[in-house]
Amino acid sequence: MKPLVDRSDRLLCGLSGCAVGRSGIISQSGIVSNCGGRQRVFPSKGSETLVAGGESAAYFDTEMKGLIVDKKLRLGVIGAGSWATAAHLPTLAARNEVEMIAVNRLGEEPLERVKNRFGFQIASENFRDVLDAGVDIVVVSSPSSFHREHAGAALEAGAHVLCEKPMTLAPDDAWELVEIARRVDRQLLLSFGWNYMPVVRQAKALMDTQGIGSIEQMSVTMGSSTRELLTNTGSYPESSPDSIPNQDTWTNPAQSGGGYGQAQLTHALGLALHLSGMRATDAFAYMSAPFNAPVELHDAIVLRFDGGAIGTLSGASTHVGAGKDKHQLDIRIVGSEGQLFVDLFRELVWLYRSDGRDFDLKIAPGEGLYDASGPANALVDIALGEQLNDCAPGELGARTVEALSLAYRSSASGKSEHL
Repeated sequence: MKPLVDRSDRLLCGLSGCAVGRSGIISQSGIVSNCGGRQRVFPSKGSETLVAGGESAAYFDTEMKGLIVDKKLRLGVIGAGSWATAAHLPTLAARNEVEMIAVNRLGEEPLERVKNRFGFQIASENFRDVLDAGVDIVVVSSPSSFHREHAGAALEAGAHVLCEKPMTLAPDDAWELVEIARRVDRQLLLSFGWNYMPVVRQAKALMDTQGIGSIEQMSVTMGSSTRELLTNTGSYPESSPDSIPNQDTWTNPAQSGGGYGQAQLTHALGLALHLSGMRATDAFAYMSAPFNAPVELHDAIVLRFDGGAIGTLSGASTHVGAGKDKHQLDIRIVGSEGQLFVDLFRELVWLYRSDGRDFDLKIAPGEGLYDASGPANALVDIALGEQLNDCAPGELGARTVEALSLAYRSSASGKSEHL
């Protein structure tokens, strides 16, 4: 059977009996990666292909309309704020396998709007009502300081959980969530959208199959349009027009844990630590809060990793409109046998090995744009048993929390901090 590939180069099925997930990808370079997809595809039935995954079979519509299943996953949402309603909920509402059961947020009027817009059956300002509704999957998009409580309760209630970044504010809380997920045999994944994108999967496949030897140095640079958001003078370009971001969520340190580091560098770290597999052990950081901002707008961090590698992490709140508000993110990793360069703004992925082999992936224009649909789609696929949770698992989220915690501790103490 010929591989079926859509216009986004997503590999849906390969040879007969293949074990490739619906989120797999194929590129002109010939490198295939699917972050652990394990869906099996069987012979076609008319215009549909029978797909086995989880406890029951389903048919995948080859016109890309999604899976058609007899038993739907019951969805609960805790903290349906601006980002959840702009990114996660539209994605989940478009999945035929999902039933919109219960939603939570503060504020009677905005809660009712979310309920009506997405067709939830239950709406409550008490997050426990969401869990009491008997949900299979839960999105936790409440303020970061509540993630430990909300995600932990959802896991204990038997749901697979997609947690917004940052996973928690304290490393101990993050590792506790990892342990809870292991103990109750539920999946915990993070909303690191880049990790699910085809261009990043190709970069990860290069690192896994070709490698660059022992990592010696890594530099990460990021810029995004958050000046107004973090100074309480406006929103951010991708926010939902129906739900203005709550200032406390982003700029009250008791809830947000900080500024640009927690809001954006957590994404960059989630990608960099995913590609490298490293864990930060030491950090020295400077942070800057111009305009008397309540949290920092800019970060300059020096890191040491397990194994002795060193690195830098830089973040900046850029101006709205610059580069059409496209995130400026690049990662450079140098190892004993080669180097990897990933630039999502310029849309470049290049791996060079010291033996002369050179891999320069052909990235189509626009493939570096942030795609917010990946995490929510992965939550569904993972719950159905069609994809492994290795693009942004809880363990990766905990490592990002550790690195940021070291940085904020250093900024406060004025000295290097150790894990």
